[in-house]
Amino acid sequence: MVCLRDPLVEKVCELYEKISKLDNLSPSKDVDTLFTQLVITCIPPYPMDVNKLCTQIQDMRTNLIRLCGNAEGLLEKHYSTILGSYQKPLQHIQLFPYYSNYVKLGRLEFDLLNKHCPTPPTRLAFVGSGPLPLTSIVLASHHLTSTVFDNYDIDESANSMASKLIESHPDLSKRMNFYTTNIMNVSGEALKDYDVTFLAALVGMGIEEKVNVVEHFNKHMAPGAILMLRSAHGARAFLYPVVEPCHLQGFEVLSVFHPTDDVINSVVVARKCPRPSVDKSVIVCSKCGDHMFNPLSHKSFMEELAVEDHLC
Repeated sequence: MVCLRDPLVEKVCELYEKISKLDNLSPSKDVDTLFTQLVITCIPPYPMDVNKLCTQIQDMRTNLIRLCGNAEGLLEKHYSTILGSYQKPLQHIQLFPYYSNYVKLGRLEFDLLNKHCPTPPTRLAFVGSGPLPLTSIVLASHHLTSTVFDNYDIDESANSMASKLIESHPDLSKRMNFYTTNIMNVSGEALKDYDVTFLAALVGMGIEEKVNVVEHFNKHMAPGAILMLRSAHGARAFLYPVVEPCHLQGFEVLSVFHPTDDVINSVVVARKCPRPSVDKSVIVCSKCGDHMFNPLSHKSFMEELAVEDHLC
């Protein structure tokens, strides 16, 4: 068991204790310092299997991911408010301190998507877009320049702030829509219209919640449609939930990519299988089995990406 004897786990627990005692997670010197220390601690490659964490550390990790999610939401609201005060907000988008990370992540996700879906999608859904929909903005501005983006968020105020950012843009204002709803309430008729659906890392912060959303997609997405998810690997799993292939019932896992730079999230690309899975323990698809779990295929795929300078 990986437990308190591990120096990295010990450091994470120390930071968790300090973060959990904060009265407010809105951006401030103390909040920024603690979360920066946490990211610096977790971002280097580290051989860790979160499934082998002891119960005490598993519980701490669950709570820490929720604290990170709350802090991230408040950070995005803070900067969305600042950007929204400008007449042309997107001209000042680099004020967000992690904008360059989103540019790198957007390029990575586009290249992975393009490998398996070379024809640009007509419509794309982004679930959990938040008050500062940077992924949608980066993809729509630089990579998918004719695609319509339908952004879903459960928070009406977040959608209001997000829509304000793009309303003055002559192109994005016509191609980006915002819908306030729980994605579990979106019907099959709507979800079947999307060639590609993105699921934000913090939609379903607990694995049961995440699996419920994936099951909803399995039930309503069109066969052959692409599902893009964000996960975490190694110690980065203290920051974001981990998505395993076994969580994606009804989907063929096409690619799994674990960055080693300052892009924190791993990326998972999956395709809706032509028929539903039956056995809950495996993904039943004639094309899925060996490819999904074959470590050699994943290794060769990641090596292929690693030699492409534009991903580095």
